[in-house]
This record gives sequence, structure tokens and C-alpha cells, in this order.
Amino acid sequence: MACARALGVRIYELMKALRVLVIEDDALIAMLLASLLEGMGHDVCATAATEAEAVIAAARHRPDLMIVDAGLGRGSGVSAVEEILRAGPLAHVFLSGDAGRVQTRQPDAVVVRKPFRQAELARAIDMALAAVPPAAGFERLCGSGRAH
Repeated sequence: MACARALGVRIYELMKALRVLVIEDDALIAMLLASLLEGMGHDVCATAATEAEAVIAAARHRPDLMIVDAGLGRGSGVSAVEEILRAGPLAHVFLSGDAGRVQTRQPDAVVVRKPFRQAELARAIDMALAAVPPAAGFERLCGSGRAH
């Protein structure tokens, strides 16, 4: 993977399409995110609008990556991720207008400040994938784990 980075190739471009869970309480933004991610070659396996829905969707769909609005209308995206990660490491990117607030609770969090461009999201996805311990996610992300 280090060689790929040196050549400027994004990690996710070397892998099969990622199964992405979008956690966003604004339906329009969730649709836009889904469209953006699908345009990047990924499969949005589910969307969730509340903390409780996010936890259920993650258990049900077992995504490779989560794109998470830090502030949900009902509950917290940060709290949802904390609960989901109890089951094991999972790449995730927070979206927030207040990155500092997220990083207070999650110092190593990958946070994209709203509004953002596709290139910023792509870089954040790379960072989130690189942060997942290889034993936890490599087989799943490269396709030698469960079928996509």
C-alpha cells in the first residue's frame, strides 16, 4: 500500500467497492452523499438518520466504511460510532461543521469539515482506511473475506 500512496493512487481504488453506511439525519444530504459515494465506485449498503438506527444498520449490514454526521437530530453520530466500534474496528469518517468538538471526544478521528469537496472526502476515506488495523479490515476490504 505504501507504494500505491507514493504513486498517488488512493487505497480504495485498489480494492473492491466498499460497502458504506451513511449516517446522516438530513435526508437530502444523505441522498447527495450516497450519490457522491456511488460515483466514487462504492456501494451504499444503508443509510441511518438516528443514533439507534445507525447501531442497528451497522450490525445488520456490516459495512466496510461509515460516513457519519457527528451531530444527529436524535442522538449523536459520535456516540453511535463508539457503540458500533465495541464490536470491533471499522473505518469511519465524521462530517461536521465543528471538527474540534468531535476531536475532543475522539482525538484520532478523521473529520471532514462541512461544507466539503469530493477530493476532501476521498482523502479522508484514505486516512480512515489506513487507520483500521490490518488484521481487522484488510481481508474484508480486499475481498478475501465475505462476498460483496
